[in-house]
Amino acid sequence: MKKAYIAGKLWEVKDRVKVEEIDKICKDLGMKTFLPHRDAGIYDEGMDPLPIFKKDRDMIDWCDIMIALLDWEGISSGTAWELGYAHAKNKPIIGIVEDKKSLNKKYRICVMCFNSVKIIEMKNLKKEIEKFKY
Repeated sequence: MKKAYIAGKLWEVKDRVKVEEIDKICKDLGMKTFLPHRDAGIYDEGMDPLPIFKKDRDMIDWCDIMIALLDWEGISSGTAWELGYAHAKNKPIIGIVEDKKSLNKKYRICVMCFNSVKIIEMKNLKKEIEKFKY
């Protein structure tokens, strides 16, 4: 069974709902998943951040693939770090954007993140995962 780490913005409920949609697609296709906010928690002021950091890092090591939701106005610093670490570990990375034609406009994906992921639109995620699974 393939294992997916699902990355993306987590601060607002609307952002967590989006990554949970990705999680559902992966699970429907028989994958095990890791969602940082569900499985490691969300940092809050006064907390010790080290356990969250270690769990997230270790689960990138655990996964077979990373799927990252890349937001219209830019990638969160946490997601950027996760992408870089997964890339350094030679993990395949799918980056989901709302509209591929908009990638060269202001507030989009930096050259480092753009070149470390396979960019797709959400409507193509199931097909892309199915290619990866076999």
